[in-house]
Amino acid sequence: MARTDDETTSADLPPAVRSARAGETPYTGTRTLRVEDSRLLTGTGTFVDDVVRPGMLHACFVRSPMARARIVGIDVSEALELDGVHAVFVARDINPGVREQWYTLNGQDDPDTPRPPLAEDEVRFVGDPVAMVVATDRYLAEDAAESVVVDYDPLPPVVDYATALDSTESVHADRPDNLVGRLGGRPMADLEPVFEAAPHVVSQTVYQQSHGPVPMETRGIVAEWAAAGKEMTIWAATQSPHEVRSFCARLLGVAEHRVRVVMRDTGGGFGQKVLPQREDMCVMLAAARLPAAVKWIEDRQEHLLAAGQARHEHGEARMAFDEDGRILAATLDHVQDAGAYPTPSPVQSGIAVGMLFPGPYRIPQGTFSSRFVFSNTSGRVAYRGPWQYESMAREVLLDTAARRLGLDPVELRRRNMLSRDELPTANFNGMPYDHISPRETFEQALEMLDYEAFRREQERAREQGRYLGVGTCTYVEPTAGATPFHATEGATIRIEPSGKVNVYVAGGSCGNSLETTVVQLTADALGAAIEDVSTIQGDTAVTPFGSGTGGSRSGSMTAGAIAETAGVLRERIHAIAAHRLQVPVDDIEFVRGRASVKGGGAEAGLTLAEIADIAYFQVHTLPPGVPAGLEASGRYHTPHLMIWANATHLCTCEVDVVTGEVKLLRYIVSEDCGPMINPSVVEGQIFGGTVQGIGGALYEHLAHDEDGNPVATTFMDYLLPTATEVPVIEVGHIETPSPGPGGYKGVGEGGAIGSAPAVVNAVADALAPFGARISRLPLAPSEIVELVEEARTGQAVTT
Repeated sequence: MARTDDETTSADLPPAVRSARAGETPYTGTRTLRVEDSRLLTGTGTFVDDVVRPGMLHACFVRSPMARARIVGIDVSEALELDGVHAVFVARDINPGVREQWYTLNGQDDPDTPRPPLAEDEVRFVGDPVAMVVATDRYLAEDAAESVVVDYDPLPPVVDYATALDSTESVHADRPDNLVGRLGGRPMADLEPVFEAAPHVVSQTVYQQSHGPVPMETRGIVAEWAAAGKEMTIWAATQSPHEVRSFCARLLGVAEHRVRVVMRDTGGGFGQKVLPQREDMCVMLAAARLPAAVKWIEDRQEHLLAAGQARHEHGEARMAFDEDGRILAATLDHVQDAGAYPTPSPVQSGIAVGMLFPGPYRIPQGTFSSRFVFSNTSGRVAYRGPWQYESMAREVLLDTAARRLGLDPVELRRRNMLSRDELPTANFNGMPYDHISPRETFEQALEMLDYEAFRREQERAREQGRYLGVGTCTYVEPTAGATPFHATEGATIRIEPSGKVNVYVAGGSCGNSLETTVVQLTADALGAAIEDVSTIQGDTAVTPFGSGTGGSRSGSMTAGAIAETAGVLRERIHAIAAHRLQVPVDDIEFVRGRASVKGGGAEAGLTLAEIADIAYFQVHTLPPGVPAGLEASGRYHTPHLMIWANATHLCTCEVDVVTGEVKLLRYIVSEDCGPMINPSVVEGQIFGGTVQGIGGALYEHLAHDEDGNPVATTFMDYLLPTATEVPVIEVGHIETPSPGPGGYKGVGEGGAIGSAPAVVNAVADALAPFGARISRLPLAPSEIVELVEEARTGQAVTT
């Protein structure tokens, strides 16, 4: 594993971390074992389905079997006759209870899609919840749901989002054109003179299939209403417990402090669990009307039907080049499927596709147009790097352009890629780039592969009738941005009278090791021994407000919040120690939970437990101006519009042109996420995201037939990559610190952004001798065989 460090000094680090590093080797930057593993690996974690409440009831949804139909009538009488059934709710029972339903991410005034908790008047996708049965156990609830009779009047569905704008049918009556919204830059016509005069113009249309986050743990919620105090307690599988609290308070019209949300362990989120969806609304509303807690745990078929889709989009990418292969201009005409009920509205988040389309390249001029379209399929949700299509379109186009210009794809990129010494700069949309190293990660990945040696091996293989390929993707990723929803993060640190430390943060950890990294950061920021630090997360009753996990923000933002808070406590610790030891404050050093006099003997000092005892129980001996106790809260507000990370993914493969099988040979990632809080955690995030991208390129597909029926609702049909299909992932690191706290950047999204384009380019490179041009995903074996056959017979050579 390679690593390159830049010229950053300790002066660039927060004061608390500088102090810790001056004393001993810090915990941050080390492969500290994950503190959460002891419970997770022994099966003692607490997920939502582990929550049991007295007299708890269970919910099951009656879902539409049709993509679009009028609801003529619903007969729930037979279900209500079953022993153990407490209630059967339909739209007229539940929906009037909604007071407000909007997401903090978008704001109250954002024109968003109405989301009725239960379908009323019309169903809009297969899986649309029509009724909710509540019974003493899930089995009985499912039996009762099967006895609910719904009379549907079928309507023609709008299944193909690509033609929805021209359809005479409407998903939502108030949007007759099926357009959710549109965004764009300068008019594309402005750039036509550049394209007309350019020596080379290359265009590529890429259709990316619908697939989803598919976390190991499906969605789930337990809601319990205390009528006497008008208080709601919710246990949720979520990435943002405080957003669930805010949403529930608005939904029910109760004070926010009357809602408590508890998030324990969550088995993956990947964006899908950032915001409450319609089923969550139903459970919240029903719980307020029932005498016991209500639990709903989504089964896998429900999940693939209704939890949401992502990545379903296409676009025509176009680039103009000069005679030397340097990019003169680029455009992207982009269309995205929003499904029936997108969560949240895709328009705000969708702008990132066009804004980031230039990627890490010198492109003097360009623009984009993005349209977001309703269809009668499950709603679009966020999925790890929701803007990923910008990299797919750009990087596939660059490989196509290289072949058209007679250049190696690596050489074409070298002529156009930004390097660290060219910064700061801005892309053609005005996005400011700084503290990134695209060219450096690109070259490191090529060196790790020995690119020239691979090309020689490829030539020998082709002579033997074997088809090897290599593909890359280099991208830049915004992390920890200053959007209103994400701009602040809080922390509370309490040093207990025993000298042990608890740090409280909002949480939202879904396998991304926030517990471990927060403990490492706190130990260094305070100067405490790491074994004395613990963290409490995911309980809105005790943790400071935070927007949770999303947007690769947690590392930088929690580091800022902890540094702000720990600084206050360190001052108190130093003041108390100096007063007791009768030396100036500047003569005190505090390392690994012990205060001592600089240059003094080991016997002259105080442990953190002794200092805490003074702070809590000997308050009359405290120095003037120092308050009793050792507890502080702080809040970090990022001044940075964006903190950028970047990486290069490089993949080699062998394609069997007879069977269509793609075998991945080597997979390399060169990542620049700044200094690593915990290298093992960083690499784990890269590994997981990379595997998701491999699945998106080759296997996963939430397909629908022409009537809107999902045809992949189990893992027999919805294919996921396994350890057999995934090669060893090799990781190299380039370290360019950010301007944020500790120099840290986010790393959560990246693996899933760069991997799919790299795999697609590797397959396209393997099939280059046939003149094939890939335009549709996933690259299933049958698609590859068809592509090769068409190329051999001289037919269309795209797929």
